[in-house]
Amino acid sequence: MSKHESVSQLSERLSAEFGSLEQAKIEVDKALCKNSLAQFLRLAWHVVEPGQPYIHGWHIDFICAHLEAITNETRLEDGSIYNRLLINVPPGTMKSLLTNVFWPAWEWGPQGKPHLRYVCAAHKVENLSARDSRRMRELITSEWYRQRWGNIVSLASDQNEKLNFQNTAKGFRIATAINSLTGIRGDRVIIDDPHSVDSAASEAMRESEVTTFLEAIPTRLNNPIKSSIVVIMQRLHQEDVSGVIIEKDLGYDHIMLPMRYDPLRAAPTKLGLDDPRSEEGELLFPQRFPAHIVDRDERAMGPYATAGQFQQEPSPRGGGVIKRDWWQLWDADAFPPFDFVVASLDTAYTTKQENDPSAMTVWGVFSGDVTPMMANNFVGRGSKLKNNEREAERFDRMSRIANLLPDNPESTPRIMLMYSWAERLELPDLIERVAKTCRRMKVDHLLIENKAAGISVGQELRRLYGHEDWGVQLVNPGAIDKLARLYAVQHLFSEGIIYAPDLKWADQVINQCEVFPKGKHDDLVDTTSMALKYLRETGILVRQPERIADIDAGRQHRGKPLEPLYSA
Repeated sequence: MSKHESVSQLSERLSAEFGSLEQAKIEVDKALCKNSLAQFLRLAWHVVEPGQPYIHGWHIDFICAHLEAITNETRLEDGSIYNRLLINVPPGTMKSLLTNVFWPAWEWGPQGKPHLRYVCAAHKVENLSARDSRRMRELITSEWYRQRWGNIVSLASDQNEKLNFQNTAKGFRIATAINSLTGIRGDRVIIDDPHSVDSAASEAMRESEVTTFLEAIPTRLNNPIKSSIVVIMQRLHQEDVSGVIIEKDLGYDHIMLPMRYDPLRAAPTKLGLDDPRSEEGELLFPQRFPAHIVDRDERAMGPYATAGQFQQEPSPRGGGVIKRDWWQLWDADAFPPFDFVVASLDTAYTTKQENDPSAMTVWGVFSGDVTPMMANNFVGRGSKLKNNEREAERFDRMSRIANLLPDNPESTPRIMLMYSWAERLELPDLIERVAKTCRRMKVDHLLIENKAAGISVGQELRRLYGHEDWGVQLVNPGAIDKLARLYAVQHLFSEGIIYAPDLKWADQVINQCEVFPKGKHDDLVDTTSMALKYLRETGILVRQPERIADIDAGRQHRGKPLEPLYSA
């Protein structure tokens, strides 16, 4: 249309050229969609979602560019074909519709590739797979689509079902569950949410789904060189399918777009495209999810769901059950004098690499009014003993005297993480390692969870080291799960009475507590909850509100009991 041409003149010209204005519109649509998946999505939206207006966001163009690279068999710098893509984006951003519905329909019609075969899997076929299969079928059989690409795409009458339909060019789309892929091969294998929230939380179910992905998916390709695998999901666990793809470096390009921009995690894709946002916390899709909606949803979802589903980070920043900020930094050169030292041991079943290692943490209880200036005795921060016995006795006496002052709430006990380790050891080496740690750290009491090798370790320690100063106690956690045990001591961290030095081994404990229960290992977490729970239950560790309540109760004048109103 020239700047001097009116709308009526344009209509007359296009009608003359294509026979009718309607046909002209169809041809324009075909031309716009031929090389643009994003344009096809815009124009076809009303067919798939007739009741919802289309809302565009830059992330749609971003994802489309990478899907188009697969369609075009783009070559990377190393000469390989671009055909592995992992997409981590929040829910509600059209990730499933785009990859499972519009992309296959675009390749069949506008791209003229009806021979392509799609295997679309999710954690359950009756959920995502069935829904998107129905939507694509409705799209390609719609009048709008048939008017434009009906000469290319036509469904075969003998294979036209909701979950499995085939066209006359022998291309097909099959919807299935991720654990039911046997015997199916495709040019495109699209995995959409391989885990449910429940299955990701179950170690057995999650590992089964990951195993299927690693062992079955690569063999489901028609052409091992050219066929593609696309995984679309939100992060639910550190060891979910996404985590395995990233950790094992399986050659996938990675699109990671959190709801709130995180510059520390932003990285360009293999195509050289970057997240265009620049301000930390900038929203991904404000046209659909403005700030007040995101705030509302985050409050409802809580830190775990927000971290995984919105931020694509399985552990919340700052921690979930135990936030990193709750740990108090002990930055003096040596530890304070301790009134009581407890060690906690979690034993492994075997020394196999895939299992949790055996782990031990050592905790010291000290008075809250002891200053770092007094801390030149007992155990140094690097777990080296201080041998000045006279000074140790003097500071120990000062500490205990301060602890006896009933009017000093600041003398509320604090807890120090004194030492930790996690190793895969055979039974004799494990026993020696534990005994050496107890001796070195002057442990008063050793706790061992009575599982795995715990009973055997406890028996051997009593037999070989019964003459030592530490006692050995087997602890039965009962039916209380690991998460509930950590929640039971959460308040000790939030109240700021748990300390740790700025050392590598301490950071390992802090990191593991931060990501629990979605981390790879939890052995150090188990020892932490066991030790702190013991200190609470034995009355060694009294919180400040409880101590103040005891002080107030002690100040009350109780007097002589009242005489009974009536004699017996």
